[in-house]
Amino acid sequence: MNIRASLGVLAATLAGLLSLSGCAVNPVSGEQEFVLMSESQELALGRRMHPQILEQYDTYDDPELQAYVQRVGEELAAKSHRQDLIYRFTVLDSDEVNAFALPGGYIYVTRGIMAYFQAEEELAAVLGHEIGHVTARHSVRQYSTQQATGLGIALGSILVPELRDRNVQNLLGSLGTALVRGYGREHELEADRLGAEYLARSGRDPDAMIDVIRVLKAQEEFEKARAEQEDREPRTYHGVFATHPANDTRLQKVVAAAERYHQGAYRPPKAEAYLRRLEGVTFGPPAREGVVRGDHFYHRDLGFGLRFPAGWRIENKSDRLLAFAPGNDAILQLTTQDLNKRLGPRRFMAERMNLKTLEDDRSLEVNGLAAHTGLAPIESPWGRRLARHTVIIFRDRAYILTSAAKDPDRPRAYTTEVLNSAFSFHPLTAGERELAAPLRLTVIRADRDTRFADLAAKSRISSYAEARLRLLNGYYPDGEPRPGELLKVVR
Repeated sequence: MNIRASLGVLAATLAGLLSLSGCAVNPVSGEQEFVLMSESQELALGRRMHPQILEQYDTYDDPELQAYVQRVGEELAAKSHRQDLIYRFTVLDSDEVNAFALPGGYIYVTRGIMAYFQAEEELAAVLGHEIGHVTARHSVRQYSTQQATGLGIALGSILVPELRDRNVQNLLGSLGTALVRGYGREHELEADRLGAEYLARSGRDPDAMIDVIRVLKAQEEFEKARAEQEDREPRTYHGVFATHPANDTRLQKVVAAAERYHQGAYRPPKAEAYLRRLEGVTFGPPAREGVVRGDHFYHRDLGFGLRFPAGWRIENKSDRLLAFAPGNDAILQLTTQDLNKRLGPRRFMAERMNLKTLEDDRSLEVNGLAAHTGLAPIESPWGRRLARHTVIIFRDRAYILTSAAKDPDRPRAYTTEVLNSAFSFHPLTAGERELAAPLRLTVIRADRDTRFADLAAKSRISSYAEARLRLLNGYYPDGEPRPGELLKVVR
């Protein structure tokens, strides 16, 4: 099912169902507000969208972890302004650093963001923030505002819009500009305030909300440093993280205000117990997206491996593999398409890719597999370029390697490197199946000699290992672990 098309139909259906105007009491403020969606419509929308979210993402296959997150979320929801809702908390099998909510109490957190928390209180802060979006009916209020001004529909949330991930953008892109931009700062601050209140009411220190924003600030700083090193624009939004959360006066005020909701001492932080729950959790892309090991890529489910040019930067996306030459002077992309009939690679290129005329048009044999290569123009990141297209037929799929050089006058500059990658494509061997297993978090105890540089040298993280280990353990960009401290490493 095409989720964006489905949601587009859903949005059109809702537009016909909703009344022309209406007022309702806001569950948080107790005041009348102008809305264009009844509570029953809000709940129905969540029910309809939840299965579609689970088509876009997989649920993380760890019943104990799922039950744990549900329990923590329910403790907070029981202290919320909409205690009558049934809340469903789902851990998604995604390495993206993200959390979001649907109307009606459907709340999602990725294992990717959970990996970077140091204690249960930070997880609770994220869940509390998303509960705040639901209880304050932010999606309904934003929808009503956008409909009133003719700008579109808003049906979701994200913990921090500045870190909105690619899947949620794709998922919600058809629902209007409001979702692409995320909630405004006023709604985000209100969700922070409500999340901090629910933390305090449940006996947790509301300062955990600031700790979470600190984690996300570190993620943004890492992305900026990485982008500078890779000579590209950072993939972040600017505004909320202009200053460090410790210096954000408005955030400090809304969090401090939550202290009046709890008398006495807060619960002791659950750091060690939380870290132990992360033992064995997948780190990085899920197995269904394959695993990068240095210059090699292995895909257990599809049963193939290949090697990219040495020194090229590899990015494993959910729908493609990308490799960039040093200096971003060339790009190599691997995608795959199902075959419905037995097409040879040249016929596939002509019929499915519309590449009827090729330069350097020739057949290849790649480790016993039929393949074909040739040159034809495409739209590249640098504009129109003559690109090399190579198709390899393996089992019931066509694997498509497409490469282009930045210099328009040197379209064949990386022919040797690209074709060597194509010739490295092969069915997985029995020994390689272990390499195709996903990376997993392991918890160790630091001693007096433990240093992040040494841990990085032994890590299976393929790139920026030291920086990522620092992020995982709250030490980005510097500092060293204390003896006796529990640390997350990747093996």
